[in-house]
Amino acid sequence: MKIAVFNDYRVGLVEGDSIYDITSAIPGASPAWPAIFMTRAIADWQSLRPRVLEARTTATPVPLSSVRLLPPNPCPIQVIAAPANYRKHIAEMGAMAVTRKGRSAREQGFFMKSTASLTGPARGIELPRSVTRRFDHESELAVIIGKTCRNVPRAQALDAVFGYSCLIDVTMRIEKDVAEEERVMRKSFETFTPLGPWITTADEIADPQQLSNQLFVNGELRQDANTRDMIVGVAELIELASSVMTLYPGDVLATGTPEGIGPIRAGDKVAIRIDQVGQMEVGVREADAGTPFGFELAAR
Repeated sequence: MKIAVFNDYRVGLVEGDSIYDITSAIPGASPAWPAIFMTRAIADWQSLRPRVLEARTTATPVPLSSVRLLPPNPCPIQVIAAPANYRKHIAEMGAMAVTRKGRSAREQGFFMKSTASLTGPARGIELPRSVTRRFDHESELAVIIGKTCRNVPRAQALDAVFGYSCLIDVTMRIEKDVAEEERVMRKSFETFTPLGPWITTADEIADPQQLSNQLFVNGELRQDANTRDMIVGVAELIELASSVMTLYPGDVLATGTPEGIGPIRAGDKVAIRIDQVGQMEVGVREADAGTPFGFELAAR
């Protein structure tokens, strides 16, 4: 099952090139903020499923290309991210690295991204106006948590997964000895976490560690790897995060990026494709308003 949020915060099931509006089955679905209806729906999915399937039988399909896709969970409680989780990516970072040499997500732990950084294909990525720093794409598999859990052993961790999605972790790079802001801030600009285009439920993914992960910029293949190359797999990441804090339904866990990261600029089209999960294209533009804080001078 592929679950999308679209247009005015409606909910649909995606089948092929069509989407079926099943909003009537989702309690509280509306554009009223905070848009927590999907978080609640994920928590109650087993009880809602019969209503969802009934709504699907009476829904009229519309072309997927005719709707505006939003993040499939617009307002999760937490967005948790794994740094340094592919060895070739660690090697390629060089002077831009903030993780100490020899450390990975296993030793370094995780960091948080602001939920305000979430965006979908309809809005895309907005780079801060007039900031000349380098902004990079990072292609990642996103794990959507399906139930409240704490201290989950990795052998049981995949039972806590609701589904998977595509995620692009947009990052403002450090400038060594000039601007070396915390990772959380550099990755939490508004629209710096494109998520989507839908959630593919876990029952459709036999093994999250056997998925190809590709990212293209303007049609050029930039990243091409497989989730089997993760240093810390999905189950261990859930074990790690849940050992620190309670995970909640709808929480998003970004599993780290493989090698091939590179800069993006206004006017680019960025496409991510993860086997069995989905593919998503987002445009890159400059934000309408400038920032009052001068990021180039942050560390001077």
